[in-house]
Amino acid sequence: MKSRTSLLTAAVLVVGLTAGPSVLPAAALAPAASTPARSTAGQSPDAALEAAIAGLPSADATAALVRVGGKEGTWRGSSGVHDLRTGRPADPAARFRAGSVTKVFTAAVALQLAEEGRLDLDRTARSYLPELIPAAYEDVTVRRLLNHTHGIPAPDFPGTTVEEAYANRFRVHDPRDMVRSATSKKPEFAPGERQHYLNIGYTVTGLIVERVTRDSYERQVARRVLGPLGLRNTYFPGTNPRITGPHNHGYQTMRLDDGTTGLRDVSVWGTTDGWAAGDIVSTTADLERFTDALFRGRIVRGPLLEEMFTLPEVTDFRTGKPAAYSAGLSMKVLGGREVWGKTGGRWGYNAAIASTRNGSRTLVYSVNSTDAKGQDMNRTAEALMVAAYGRP
Repeated sequence: MKSRTSLLTAAVLVVGLTAGPSVLPAAALAPAASTPARSTAGQSPDAALEAAIAGLPSADATAALVRVGGKEGTWRGSSGVHDLRTGRPADPAARFRAGSVTKVFTAAVALQLAEEGRLDLDRTARSYLPELIPAAYEDVTVRRLLNHTHGIPAPDFPGTTVEEAYANRFRVHDPRDMVRSATSKKPEFAPGERQHYLNIGYTVTGLIVERVTRDSYERQVARRVLGPLGLRNTYFPGTNPRITGPHNHGYQTMRLDDGTTGLRDVSVWGTTDGWAAGDIVSTTADLERFTDALFRGRIVRGPLLEEMFTLPEVTDFRTGKPAAYSAGLSMKVLGGREVWGKTGGRWGYNAAIASTRNGSRTLVYSVNSTDAKGQDMNRTAEALMVAAYGRP
């Protein structure tokens, strides 16, 4: 792993030096001329969904791409702009950074390996990676990695603000180095006693996938999920900070070089800090196909699929509320029914997949958020969840 990333570091730094920042003045925060929401011909548009993405670009989002499916009916919509400079309509088929939706793919591959007997969910991470996981974490099992009850803290990254993150956007992070940084600290809690949603458990899981298969994590996902489902617009960017192929630009509100606050084009940004926890690029069509196949049991089969719909009986590390994350997914009660899925956020982009357990209503969206990593859920993304399923 170390050699794989280090060989490309120089090339990435060259891209970073030549790409150059794209800065928009503070006035760009004001809504531009709106592109109306559009639905596919022959399908009845859902008024609530259409209203949720109307008026883009706005202060919190510049574009939105939405697909609703399932037995309750289908709807397709897009709104906003491809980029703020030209103002041309957003591309409904555009690729985007899906962030932590990556975790669902990682969990699916791990559960497939468990079904094949090549990986044991009750075996410890240390037994698979003895040279990397110290004795302080000897009770962390694979299942605890997947459902965020492992107690491993987050690794250290340079900077704490969006401006500092932007300055380090082309830095290449090695997964093993991230694990070493995290496990050099004391556990947050005894494994299995609490739940804390963090990326690090999936970073370790990605490394375990590589150890048991003697193959790269990316090739295993491609062979087991992307290829069989025909997800031709879904890929792992590796150390390439650019989104290849058609994509709508992502923007982030931040302090600009002149001291004012405005939007900066953040479409070019490395994602090696996410890796198996958050670096996938996809489209709404591909993610809808993936969601449908997952909930139908076509990717993970039998009892192991239930791992994705089983919440650990512990409380959240920070809030004290009941655990909301399973292996790969999370659950929220919306409109009086359980909705399972996963959200993801990279700078400039929010994404989500969601479905009722029986697949009666699915939702996939990409929202080009200007506050993609804010403490609160993006307003447009939240409006889409409520429009699709109802209020909590």
